[in-house]
Amino acid sequence: MNAKKVINDEDLKIAFSIRKDVFVKEQGVPLEDEFDQFDTLDGICEHILVHYNEKPVGTGRIRFVDGVGKLERICLLESFRKFGLGKIIIKALEKIAVERGATKVKLHGQTHAEGFYKKLGYHTSSDIFMEDGIPHILMQKELSAN
Repeated sequence: MNAKKVINDEDLKIAFSIRKDVFVKEQGVPLEDEFDQFDTLDGICEHILVHYNEKPVGTGRIRFVDGVGKLERICLLESFRKFGLGKIIIKALEKIAVERGATKVKLHGQTHAEGFYKKLGYHTSSDIFMEDGIPHILMQKELSAN
């Protein structure tokens, strides 16, 4: 179980495939809403892949908005959700945030995952709102350099 930064088009396509499986096929997010102008390797976002037994099974990205790291598109293939890989994705994205000098991260978490994020030190800072027909909440966390 490890996470690595996406640095080539081949790995980016794998990340997109995982996102398509989870968000589009499983959760019904329209394909045109899932992918955006930040899905590139030009440094606007940093993307990661997490592997389980050498197989890529999860992904996420971080984008910086006004000095705050915004964790986005975090997902795992359904059959790999009980192995602690979500935590690996979050920690890898937080590490990138610290490396880039951010002291705070935020995310729009699906409400069913609120408890998961709370266990990782995030606090809820909004009422429920809808994104792509799915209830979400804004969650934030202060980072330390350690």
